[in-house]
Amino acid sequence: MEPNLLEATLAAAVKDVRTTTDEGQFLETLPEGARQRACTAIIDDRGSLFEMWNADWQFDDLPMEQIYITTLRPGIVKGWSLHKTHEDRYFVVKGVMQLVMYDVRPDSATCGKLFKVTLSEHNRRLVSIPAFVWHADYNVGSEDCYLLNMPTKFYDYANPDKVRLPIDTDLIPHDFGRAARGW
Repeated sequence: MEPNLLEATLAAAVKDVRTTTDEGQFLETLPEGARQRACTAIIDDRGSLFEMWNADWQFDDLPMEQIYITTLRPGIVKGWSLHKTHEDRYFVVKGVMQLVMYDVRPDSATCGKLFKVTLSEHNRRLVSIPAFVWHADYNVGSEDCYLLNMPTKFYDYANPDKVRLPIDTDLIPHDFGRAARGW
């Protein structure tokens, strides 16, 4: 007797988990101490305007020391990296990327947890990455991704506040897949 294909495939399937509220707000969680804020576009017949940072938001009270844009080519992963003395603040200007964070802070309520946040030009928001949280940036789109970073400390070329692990490390419970490449 042939197996019932419907029953066989349904037995192997995994039910989707809810990712948004009925109003379309994302339900994703972030590492303890991380923040995010939607950055809504104002659109008219001439084009659009969107704020990336405004002190009135009171997003945080940390200094704004440097602003730079980095690009990621399609399928590329930049990471794993961790900062000991500063936070990153991410904002995607163009493209689509997945920010993957792994919290290893012993005193954090989210220690040992992995977090994935998709950032794109179609869902603009500002996301902070606390110190001592491993993070990797993965371009999951089909074009270059332009990522703006506003770290809380400037980059010290003589003594960088950055440590790295390979993207395929066994120390972080995440697999970018065989198609992903980078360091």
